[in-house]
Amino acid sequence: MAYDASALPDVSGLAVGIIGGTGDQGRGLAYRFARAGQRVLIGSRSAERAVRSAEEIGRLPGVPERATISGGDNVEVATRSDVVIIAVPWEGHAETVAALREPLAGKVVVDCVNPLGFDKQGPYALAVEEGSAVQQAAALLPESRVCAAFNHVSAPLLADPEVSRIELDVLICTEDREVVGVVAALAARIPGMRGIYAGRLRNAHQIEAFTANLIAINKRYKSHAGIRVTDV
Repeated sequence: MAYDASALPDVSGLAVGIIGGTGDQGRGLAYRFARAGQRVLIGSRSAERAVRSAEEIGRLPGVPERATISGGDNVEVATRSDVVIIAVPWEGHAETVAALREPLAGKVVVDCVNPLGFDKQGPYALAVEEGSAVQQAAALLPESRVCAAFNHVSAPLLADPEVSRIELDVLICTEDREVVGVVAALAARIPGMRGIYAGRLRNAHQIEAFTANLIAINKRYKSHAGIRVTDV
């Protein structure tokens, strides 16, 4: 079955919460969804910091005046959102996710965390006991509908107001095929993006790990490389 954006569900009315929304990746995704007119909630351990970040994003170029962007602590944002994106540093991933088990029950949870280490030779993938960051999230959130997505999206591209289209594919790993449609539709809200099903959660490890290769590519070629799947 070929990719068909017209077959994706309407997600324009969903509230998208971003846990870690004050970091580079989370803030960039929040900006892009806000530009698309999506209702966005910024989550942080500090509600004050989240509110400040939401106000700043609301003033960025391209964000419509009618856009609804708010901030709050992680529990509040998880509770109020329909879809929640986890975009926290790997070091705090397990603790942050575990603390949100109750408010995230029954919700679509998108994990875009990449467990990476850095040394003098550059970035490298870390071993995760559960197999991958998203599998760790799934184990900690048994009542949620968990998937991996947005792992390879360049934070600088997301944040650059001069960039109107981001031409790349978002690889989605999950056990829940309905979730694929929802997340693909959210990706399609960002011009140039496609959401592509890439297998079950057990296939997420290599997707997370490949981010180390992309960082190396970006450093070598002074670029913001992404992935585009051919013949889909």
